[in-house]
Amino acid sequence: MKRFSILVATAALTAAVGCGGGGGGTGGKPAVDPKTGAAIVDSKGNAVSVAAANKYKDGLEAFNKHDKARDWTEATCQEAAAIFLDAADEQSGKTLVEAIYNAGVSHQRCKQDAKAKEYFKKALDADPKFHRARVQLAIYSFAESQEKAIDQAINELYQAAVVDARFQNVEGLVQLGMLHMKRNNTQADKDGRTDLQNAKRYAQSALAVDDGYLPAFNLLALIYMESAKVKAGRSSKKGVATNVSKEKKIDTQALDLAALVCSQAIRKNPNYAPIHNTAGMIQVELSNLNGAVSAFNTARKLDPTFYEAQMNFAAVNLSFRGFAQAEEAYRAALKMRPSDYDAHLGLALALRGQIDDTNFDKMVAAAAAELAEAKKLAPERAETYYNDAILTQEYKAKSGGKDAEPMLLAAKQLFGEFIAKAGTAPEYADAVKRSKERMEEIQQIIDFNKQTEAERKAAEAEAKNRAAEAEAKGTEEGGEAKPPEGGAPPPQ
Repeated sequence: MKRFSILVATAALTAAVGCGGGGGGTGGKPAVDPKTGAAIVDSKGNAVSVAAANKYKDGLEAFNKHDKARDWTEATCQEAAAIFLDAADEQSGKTLVEAIYNAGVSHQRCKQDAKAKEYFKKALDADPKFHRARVQLAIYSFAESQEKAIDQAINELYQAAVVDARFQNVEGLVQLGMLHMKRNNTQADKDGRTDLQNAKRYAQSALAVDDGYLPAFNLLALIYMESAKVKAGRSSKKGVATNVSKEKKIDTQALDLAALVCSQAIRKNPNYAPIHNTAGMIQVELSNLNGAVSAFNTARKLDPTFYEAQMNFAAVNLSFRGFAQAEEAYRAALKMRPSDYDAHLGLALALRGQIDDTNFDKMVAAAAAELAEAKKLAPERAETYYNDAILTQEYKAKSGGKDAEPMLLAAKQLFGEFIAKAGTAPEYADAVKRSKERMEEIQQIIDFNKQTEAERKAAEAEAKNRAAEAEAKGTEEGGEAKPPEGGAPPPQ
């Protein structure tokens, strides 16, 4: 499970020998770097005025303060953005694109994406070579396409990170690498590289620019892990959420490099949540579930809004019956994505695992409600029908009473629907086999129950006939009733 996220950082003004494009407008004399004495210039080489540089510095201080305190709200985002825009206004006569871009980043911190995009577009319009803004707009466009326009996004990021930035935009390089890995085209391009090879190239290029850039470490670890999966012939398709599918195991040596990258990154910065999530995924491949749970838990504690970490923590707990922990994490994921199919399905399984005599009716109903929601969100997904059938057979039908047989028939129908939806997909093969076995078992139970009921009625009828015959015979002969065999004689 991988997260394609927007990686942002504020843009910095640069120092250069000379005054670049001239004076800093009406804001007074050009600002200089106090350490080097060089003029401070913007992305176009225009000298920045002292007033604009001071306001820009105030904006950075406010931004970093809120980043450190993690207290971003609509008000604090507006505050930081306003300071940067004031800096741009101070640079009268010229556009300070870095300040406009940073205003967009400030709004982005509060997920005010429409406002962020507005300022990114203004920055790019002012300087078509301003690669930072192009990177952010490319990512937004890709997300708005529901992650379908991947070729277009790769082209835009290549223009930004490689052509315009000349391999110096580490954020753009990492995002470009992520998209190549996501597309995962195994056919070589005009340069003779596959998508995974391109992804590795961009991750290493980012690290060559900044050897402490954690997202690049994370990308590199993911690439090594994905390469190991490809080598093992692993399918990337999702399996049934019941642990019934079997996957080919990866050679553990092939994962050593990925684990090493993670450990190096964690030593550099133990507070970067995605690297712990990736480390957890590697531990899953190594069948070290305790290590995986610990890593996923660290990731979600560092970033409670990290959806993938919550889902991974829940899934691994579910695999070894940590149902309560899984429920808590799935609910956290649903707060972020209320319409997420996988989270609703996972929550249904976590609830089902906690059913006992003390909560039977409540938990069965809750699990059924989550399955119904999952079915509504993705009616074509086969997994829902399989798990609904299990819940119906194992719990609803076993609650007893007159509804037992109708519930068994309902479970049988659900298994049939699962088989139809699963088709011949290999990831469902085991579940299809089990479904057919369960359908046979259900029919045998129904036939047995019907058979024993008929036999019971026949036996009762036969017993009544025998009693009537014996009574009639005794009356005709005028004799006394005989005592039960082995019993005491009747009284005299």
